[in-house]
Amino acid sequence: MHEESGSETEEALVSAFAEFGGTYLRDIWLFDQSDHERLFLREDVAEKLEAVDVEKFVDNERFGFITQDTYDQLYYATYQYTVRGFDDFEQFRMFFDDDDRHVGVFASFDRQPGGHDYESLHSHVTDIASGYDVPVVTSDTE
Repeated sequence: MHEESGSETEEALVSAFAEFGGTYLRDIWLFDQSDHERLFLREDVAEKLEAVDVEKFVDNERFGFITQDTYDQLYYATYQYTVRGFDDFEQFRMFFDDDDRHVGVFASFDRQPGGHDYESLHSHVTDIASGYDVPVVTSDTE
């Protein structure tokens, strides 16, 4: 990945998720081992998150760093992404890695008839992100 500023990387990520999800996109979060950053949050979802401990939610997603390593050691195929279904939405999570850092991104989307093509999203985000450095997470101050 070549050198770009963090804000350009983040804008590219938001653009990729927004292009994929359109009005179904609810939120986008970037996280690493210790910090998290909100990249996008739809207003109606922000109201719902007022009652949620976002830090605990992000901490749960950090277990994915361990899961990714485990999958890569156990399976003959490389881990790419996770999708979780909830009654109100679906959540997509993937990781960007370099030699020094692990960074994850997750986004949620309203459910839609026929579902979303998450393989397409993974490919699209991976293609766009390949033109940037692994994103740098700056602590989210809410």
